[in-house]
Amino acid sequence: MPRRVLTGRVTSDKMDKTVTVLVNRRVMHPLYKKFIRLSKNYAAHDEQNLCKIGDVVRIEECRPISKRKTWLVVERNGQPLGAPLGAAAAEAPAALA
Repeated sequence: MPRRVLTGRVTSDKMDKTVTVLVNRRVMHPLYKKFIRLSKNYAAHDEQNLCKIGDVVRIEECRPISKRKTWLVVERNGQPLGAPLGAAAAEAPAALA
């Protein structure tokens, strides 16, 4: 079974190696057929403490790391966390040539 991937915004980075991510989603009400905005906070593991408040991140489901933490940050502002920020920009012109 594939792992779930969610996209949200970092609301807190005060913890060590952990960020709080606010994920918004829209669901249709079953009776009234009106779209409702729901939001939920997730605690996600950020190994290198790179994420700051306001960053848009993608989190992926993983094994439990602690009592509340079962998500892992895999992408920050469109850049994979494993690669440095300038790496993707350097690869783009090479791919076009």
